[in-house]
Amino acid sequence: MIVEHALLPVRPELAADFEAAFAEARLLIASMPGFRSLTLSRCVETPGTYLLLVEWERIGDHVEGFRGSPEYLRWKALLHHFYEPFPVVQHFEPVLTGSTSGVPPAVTAGVPNSQ
Repeated sequence: MIVEHALLPVRPELAADFEAAFAEARLLIASMPGFRSLTLSRCVETPGTYLLLVEWERIGDHVEGFRGSPEYLRWKALLHHFYEPFPVVQHFEPVLTGSTSGVPPAVTAGVPNSQ
């Protein structure tokens, strides 16, 4: 599995329009071979910054498959005019996955949990 990571700098005054366009664009990418899942998150501290994470079976599914498809041309038309500057897209391979079961509880207010 590959995780595509992009911080999307959207002009804050266009955030609502971007989110509406992304709802349509999501259907395009979800139809592609090798697509596994997608999350889009809005930054709390920096309005207008979004985090896009897309899981692909293989890097080629994104780089050659999606980007070489007619669906990508529609994706570009829907979304690319919102970005300022254009985002950097990077691909990641999982190193550690799974739940945190077995990990000690978090420290609260500087006092360790007494278990």
